[in-house]
Amino acid sequence: MKLVFATNNRHKLEEVSAILGPEFEMVTPREVGIMEEIPETHNTLEGNALQKARYIHERTRLDVFADDSGLEVNALGGAPGVYSARYAGEGCSYDDNNSLLLNNLENHTDRSARFRTVIALIQNGEEHLFEGVIQGEITKERRGEGGFGYDPIFAPQGAGGQTFAQMPADKKNAMSHRAKAVKKLDKHCQKF
Repeated sequence: MKLVFATNNRHKLEEVSAILGPEFEMVTPREVGIMEEIPETHNTLEGNALQKARYIHERTRLDVFADDSGLEVNALGGAPGVYSARYAGEGCSYDDNNSLLLNNLENHTDRSARFRTVIALIQNGEEHLFEGVIQGEITKERRGEGGFGYDPIFAPQGAGGQTFAQMPADKKNAMSHRAKAVKKLDKHCQKF
């Protein structure tokens, strides 16, 4: 099955490719002639995922899916949420975001959080949404070298205190928020 994955993030592309496996042929926006940045202007994960998928679909008429993910920290009222990728400002690094989050949680005892992914699929002109959630907590310091984004400071429930960055990719891909949403996407696509 051929799908456009509306992302230019190579980490996401590698992670999703590993979860879906070889029966899916994923192509990037650049491979179908879309070189510009894909807009993300909504204030919800669902809104951004749909916006990105629609943007590609309107220009190519191809089947497409897009995701938007956010880290929602309870002590911070759900922040950074939809702004997770640019929490420390436009053009910030993963390290900048982690530093700001650790700093903002310095005086909080509640470090519970959840990662949430929403995938929007447009297939045969129909729109579908799939959600994946994993609960966990924010560690007090960075741990591990793997992953990307907030992986060095997010320890998911059921992982014995390990952060996503400390896990081998296959272990993370078996339990992550993105994996849960991608598996729902996969199950849906297996019907066709």
